[in-house]
Amino acid sequence: MRASNANVSYQDLKKVCDFYFERRPSRGGDHETYKTPWRGDPRVNIQNRNGKAKPYQVNQVLAAIDKLLLEGK
Repeated sequence: MRASNANVSYQDLKKVCDFYFERRPSRGGDHETYKTPWRGDPRVNIQNRNGKAKPYQVNQVLAAIDKLLLEGK
C-alpha cells in the first residue's frame, strides 16, 4: 500500500480498516465509514472506484494507522 497507493484494491483496504477501526453503519452507496478513537468523532471514509480504493483515501488510512501505532493503541 505504501509503495503504490494508486494500485490498492478496495477489498484489501476495507479489510485493513475492519482490523484497525470500528465500522459505522452505512447508508448505502459504494463507500464505508470507519470511526477512529480520537476526540471530535474523526472518521475514515473509503470508496470503491472500479474495484480500487481512491489513492488519497489510502493515504488517509495509512496516516491514521501510523498515528494509532505511535500512540500505542
